[in-house]
Amino acid sequence: MANRTSTQNLRKRVRNHYRGNAASSTLRLTLGCLLGLELRRVGSGQKMTFGKAGEATLSQWMADNARVCWIEQNEPWTLESQLISELDLPLNLAQNRHNAFHSRLQELRARARQRARELPISS
Repeated sequence: MANRTSTQNLRKRVRNHYRGNAASSTLRLTLGCLLGLELRRVGSGQKMTFGKAGEATLSQWMADNARVCWIEQNEPWTLESQLISELDLPLNLAQNRHNAFHSRLQELRARARQRARELPISS
């Protein structure tokens, strides 16, 4: 994996996953699709979220079920690559084509996006 430095600190990134929406968090997109929430185009139609109710449902599910922990690492991308290659991390798509769930998850997310494109834009 290339060395990609985030412009956000860890606190902001985690907060975005917990309080953001599917348009700004690939984790929220994945979890919402797995939970069967309906992805919709919003605003100008370029962004896709689960709408206010769906995002609230997802936030509550994450508050009840998702936990975060971390360790300090000078080159986190190196550890990330190692962990993805050695552990069964089915929700990671990047660098994870070897995972048995990869193609199913990719398909599930693609179908949700396609369905959202077929529905009218939500307010």
